[in-house]
Amino acid sequence: MKYIVCETPGDFQLKEKDAPIRKDGEALLQINKVGICGTDLHAYAGNQAFFTYPRILGHELASEILEIGENDRGLKVGDKVVVMPYISDKNSVASRNGKPNCCPNIRVLGVHTDGGMQQQITVPADILLPANNLSDDQMAIVEPLAIGAHAVRRADVKPGETVAVVGCGPIGIGIMKLAQIAGAKVVAIDMNEQRLQYAKEKIGVDYTVKAGAKAADEIAELTNGDLCTAVFDASGNKFALEAGPDYMSHGGRFVLVGLSKGELTYSHPAIHAKEMTLMCSRNATTEDFEHVISVLDQFPTESFITHNVPYTEMINNFDAWLKPETGVIKATVDFNI
Repeated sequence: MKYIVCETPGDFQLKEKDAPIRKDGEALLQINKVGICGTDLHAYAGNQAFFTYPRILGHELASEILEIGENDRGLKVGDKVVVMPYISDKNSVASRNGKPNCCPNIRVLGVHTDGGMQQQITVPADILLPANNLSDDQMAIVEPLAIGAHAVRRADVKPGETVAVVGCGPIGIGIMKLAQIAGAKVVAIDMNEQRLQYAKEKIGVDYTVKAGAKAADEIAELTNGDLCTAVFDASGNKFALEAGPDYMSHGGRFVLVGLSKGELTYSHPAIHAKEMTLMCSRNATTEDFEHVISVLDQFPTESFITHNVPYTEMINNFDAWLKPETGVIKATVDFNI
């Protein structure tokens, strides 16, 4: 079977190997489509945290069961399934407390262990969710949307709130739509005018604000001085992460979804005066995946996936997906060809 491996930063290779053999408790999957996410882009660029090479990337997967044994979800050969790509230690303190998404021993497909950029893969059967009602395109975007769903649930967004989302990339766009579904008004913040336009026209956010020195003042004007009761950073940009509390109302929540490798600095008096709740949001849980699957018909999948190629053409196209000027929001790769 064919697979694509990132040998070192900037170096993909298309190779061939034997198909994997399923073990007890595992399923053998045919990979139909792989979504390309920020983790893949950063790994290719050489600036992804928690990463070693060589690595088969890919954890946003549309797949079909080729082999499976008895399982609690009643999955069978031929079923289409969404893969929850987080393999956690069930005995860890995080897992015991219902937070396997931040297990200290977590292994994420395509990050800590090889992922789905291959025609077939074996995975634990208990990380699969039935998805016979979804298209391959929809299945390939469930995981990034689940990350957004987890962040919205962490923040406990309520109907009528005004929230800000910094970063109009795939994760940020997902947070925007899921916050809307929860009943919130949404302010989209980004430097990229094209992505702000997408958030306005396709997601239907209430307000768009260009990031910069005047952003907080503009948000204050839009909200009659209240600012936003919850602010989500989906950029991972140091400047954006440090500016986030400026957009937040007194008594508000600041949710760090994007990951920065460096240190962050905040003025203690400024955040103390607002009694700010600072929280991080990492990965997602089964509950988040199931919620996304249940509301996916409200998401503009067709416009969200802007680029798609067969795996035989991925290597030649990948560099372009690093460049915002190409208009990429979500790229996907077809493996079942």
